[in-house]
Amino acid sequence: NLQGPRYVSPAPNGGFVVSEECGDVKVFMSSRKLLCSLSSKYGHQFGNPAGVCVDMDGSILVADEQRRTVHLFPEHGAPICLVSAGLRRPTGVACSSFGHLFVADTGENCVK
Repeated sequence: NLQGPRYVSPAPNGGFVVSEECGDVKVFMSSRKLLCSLSSKYGHQFGNPAGVCVDMDGSILVADEQRRTVHLFPEHGAPICLVSAGLRRPTGVACSSFGHLFVADTGENCVK
């Protein structure tokens, strides 16, 4: 069911999230059954989704290399653009237990 899987992250419910090259981000249940596609669920158009992670609230964060953004997709409600400036090529994202967001920017060879 995946088209060019790139990055994967565990989800709090035992499932996982996978970004697809030049396409979409898909959420799977612990049974490996597809739960949803973020582009379908939220009507969001990705450029080139890369790094994904899930925060302590169960929201999914996605770095988009092409659009140079990081979006948060809450379980309920509309997506929120968390970072829209200052990134050259965001590829990886991680959330700390203290609520900090880390973004690997390969365009600038650093973590922000």
